[in-house]
Amino acid sequence: MGHLAVIAAFEPKPGRNDEVCAILQAMVEPTRAEPGCLQYDLYESNGRFVLFERYEDHDAIGAHQETDHYISYRSAIADLLAEPVSVTVAGPVDVAHT
Repeated sequence: MGHLAVIAAFEPKPGRNDEVCAILQAMVEPTRAEPGCLQYDLYESNGRFVLFERYEDHDAIGAHQETDHYISYRSAIADLLAEPVSVTVAGPVDVAHT
């Protein structure tokens, strides 16, 4: 099947953008260092944050969700969001590999 893409979107509560951004930025380096992580990029649009992630397979996603940094971030960010994190996991259909 190939790699999997994960798109996670975050809507901060009013006035909490800086805190949410800092928590998400702290996830970048340790997640990129995970063996099954192929890509982990943070984007922002109009105060809403989006993580675009690519993993080798479902096992790599599961391993990511068991890391200390993942568990810590999920706990720290929950009260700062206006709505639950929106997460989409998708497999490739027609993907250009670079």
